[in-house]
Amino acid sequence: MIIGVTGAICSGTTTFMNYLEGKDFIALSYSDVLRNKARKRGIELTRKNLQDLGDLLREEKGNGVLSLLLIEMMKKGKNYAVGNIRNPGEVEVLREKFGEEFSFILIKASQKKRFERLTERARENDPQNFEDFLKVESRDLGIGQEENGQQHGKVFEMADFEIENDGFIEIFYGRIDSLIEDLDINI
Repeated sequence: MIIGVTGAICSGTTTFMNYLEGKDFIALSYSDVLRNKARKRGIELTRKNLQDLGDLLREEKGNGVLSLLLIEMMKKGKNYAVGNIRNPGEVEVLREKFGEEFSFILIKASQKKRFERLTERARENDPQNFEDFLKVESRDLGIGQEENGQQHGKVFEMADFEIENDGFIEIFYGRIDSLIEDLDINI
């Protein structure tokens, strides 16, 4: 089973993937693929630089290129949680390759809650104020972006399932467990 996950910044996609790792899934992230490519090219590891690199790779090799790179890392017979999907081409490649073995999940959280989480985690390159947060979110959603760019808005519409993550972590975990049961995943 391949579970793809997407969501706006600080919605809980990493938490979702970490939880599935505890349930015998292997987590693979598009961000990790981009970090490896950036290191090889001597590019500083900032959010903007990684997004720019992803946009460039999609422009050069097609919108599904990052999914193709992740698929190369997979082994048959394993369950995978694939995170940080940002472009419809990436979803399309996974659906074509895995068919019914692929489910695509959108993690949703309010803008207020996500900004709270962002300020709590206090990463060096994170937006430092709400205005900058909104600029990051605007790019992520695909506003003013080319087809090969960040397209979260379009990707969110492709989700098979949605999970709310505005409350306590235990509630979120319970919702993930319910989803796993609904998908009839043997873990």
